[in-house]
Order: sequence, then structure tokens, then C-alpha cells
Amino acid sequence: MKILPYLPDRSGLAYSVGTTLDRFIKLKQSDFPFASGELSQLLRDIALAAKIVNRETNRAGLSNIGGAFGQVNVQGEEQQKLDVIANIRFMRALSKGGEVCAIVSEEEDSVIDLQNSSGKYVVAIDPLDGSSNIDVNISIGTIFSIYRRITPAGSPIQQEDIMQKGSEQVAAGYVLYGSSTMLVYTTGCGVNGFTYEQSLGEFFLSHPDIRAPKSGEIYSVNEGSQLDWEAGIKNYITLCKERRYSARYIGSLVADFHRNLLKGGIYLYPATKKNPSGKLRLLYEANALALIAEQAGAMATDGSRRILDIKPTSLHQRTPLLIGSSEMVQEAEAILKGEDVKSLI
Repeated sequence: MKILPYLPDRSGLAYSVGTTLDRFIKLKQSDFPFASGELSQLLRDIALAAKIVNRETNRAGLSNIGGAFGQVNVQGEEQQKLDVIANIRFMRALSKGGEVCAIVSEEEDSVIDLQNSSGKYVVAIDPLDGSSNIDVNISIGTIFSIYRRITPAGSPIQQEDIMQKGSEQVAAGYVLYGSSTMLVYTTGCGVNGFTYEQSLGEFFLSHPDIRAPKSGEIYSVNEGSQLDWEAGIKNYITLCKERRYSARYIGSLVADFHRNLLKGGIYLYPATKKNPSGKLRLLYEANALALIAEQAGAMATDGSRRILDIKPTSLHQRTPLLIGSSEMVQEAEAILKGEDVKSLI
């Protein structure tokens, strides 16, 4: 019997799918000796829910699940049908997984105590960011933060388990539902991105070790609010225009952040007269993206403080956010602090 050695296909016809998310998580499990597999399972649970939400999103126009749900959430924002569906999907996945003791969701007024006193983790999540863009087929996303509970396992959940600074996150990530669906996450050891292969039902590593450019030529801000900005923001945006930077604003936080993370740029959602504390939520939007940004070599600030250093005082606390390429964020922050604009050009 003749035995032939295996040779990789060099015809160019075979499609190499590479490393699956599940395999990657297993390979990296040694980074978390304290976790004993629970964090790995939790990430798998989030990926499973993301697959289901991806399916629902892709058929939204055909199954009458687009449009408003008819209720207003705790933020005072009209809920979309997919907001509710995504919230249910992630709640079910996280509760059935058994690793989580409590959930903070944008769609829920209060902390959801899963009555799982042995769970070691708290998850803060925006199940469907940018949902107002669903009906016009623009990219939307999911944002999540994972914290280790502080109180001993087996005891009731306490406020200190929930109100943790972003620097205490053990993992954070987002899912982008766009031309392709991507899951990007960090566990404090760099940032990796995975693209969903629909026919195989798997996320595959497509963007290993993401590093944000130190600078860029894109600025992302809602210029419709310009009249309500403080002088420093106006000065910085004027500087961007003088340099002929490109204005790119989708209106979906995940989509804008993802583009600037890969291409270089800055995203700004500053305080305004209408929203003096900013509009984005600290616990389940800003913190997660700030950790990803820093792990990729970028920066995140509220204009004067590092986002990850802010101690939350309320569940749905809001914050201004300047996030993106480090040199651009540093410059914007300096201008906000009143430094001479001309000296920075």
C-alpha cells in the first residue's frame, strides 16, 4: 500500500477558514488560571446569542420585526422590536450558561439578579446598539462588558459587584452586524476580531492582534449638535476641517468605532447643553469600548479623565466620550483643557 504525504492545496480553489472562535478561546484559556474555564464558556454563550441575533437581524425586513415596539426604555428612548428580541436572546443565553450571577442591560430599569449565587461574573450589555438604524439597513451592534464579582460566591449580589470601574473589566467586546458579522473582544491580552461564516455557523479569526493607528484623518461626530457644543469641541472640529480630514458619522456607535479602530480616527460624543453629562452610557457602552481601545493602543477619555478610571455612581450613568487614535484623542483633550490650538498644529 502506497501512503502519500498530505500536501496543502495550492490550486487556489480551496477556501482556508482558519481558526474558529471556540478553538481560539481554548488556546487562550491558559491566560486565565483563576477562571477554570468559566470565562471561556461565558464568551461562548455571548457568541451563541450573537449568532441568533445575527439571524434575526438578517431577516428583519421579511419577518415584520423591524420598527418600533411601542414602549420607551429607561433611557427615554423608543424601543425597537429588535431591541426587545436581542435583549431576550442575550438574557436567555447568559442565564442558561450558568456562569453569570447578574446582568445590567440598557433595556432593563434595574439589575437582573439571576439567582445564581455561584456565578462568578457580572455582565453589562447593550444588546442592540444603533437600533434606530435597523429600518434603513445600516450597521448595528452589540456591546458587552464582563466583570468578576467582588463578593464571595454563594452570597447575594451587592452594589459593589455592579458599580465597578472600567479598569476592573476582565473582558469586553462588541459584535458588528454589517456587510459581514464580526465579533471583536479583548480579555486584557490584546484585541482579536472574528468574522461569522454563515454557511458553517462559526466565527473565524480574521483580524488577529488588532492595533489601532496612532493617528488618522477621520473624525466622527454628529455635527447637527454643533450649536450646543462647548468651545473646545468646536475648536477641535474646526482644526480637523482645516486639515481636510474626512467626516464620517454613521450614527451607530459600534460601526463608527470599528471603522476608526481599523483605519485610524477619532469618535466624539461630547457633552451638550441638552445632555450636559453626555449621552452614552458608562457601564455598558463607554467602558467596553475604552478597554478595547486601550488594548489596541488607542485612547478613551471623557475630555478630562480616562474613561476606565471613572467610578460609576448609578446604573445608567452617562458620560461624554472621545475615543480613537491616541494622538488624535490627546490633541482633542488638550484643546478642551484650553491649550493654544495653534501650538498643536
